Amino acid sequence: MRWSMGATSTSEIKVVGKSGQISLGKRYAGKTLELQRLDDGSLLLRAVAMVPESQLWTLQEPDRSRISRGLAWAGQTAPRESDPKSLLKQKGKRRSRPRGRRK
Repeated sequence: MRWSMGATSTSEIKVVGKSGQISLGKRYAGKTLELQRLDDGSLLLRAVAMVPESQLWTLQEPDRSRISRGLAWAGQTAPRESDPKSLLKQKGKRRSRPRGRRK
């Protein structure tokens, strides 16, 4: 059974099988879901995206802004052929700066 609860949500009745499982359909196949058990006995399922701990720095400032600026620049800048000899000449002219993540 399915009915609409407003413009953006729907509600369905599901029967839990003998093995304790319900089927959500192919739309949710392979997705990670958070199951929240509320005090009143109701359950709330919410689709979530998991970020590996080693990648959390990409979501924090200042790295997040730097990544956004770099992606914007790459989207606006046409690719061009590199001249390795001129790059080697420029290498000596640049001042060095620390590499890697800042803590």
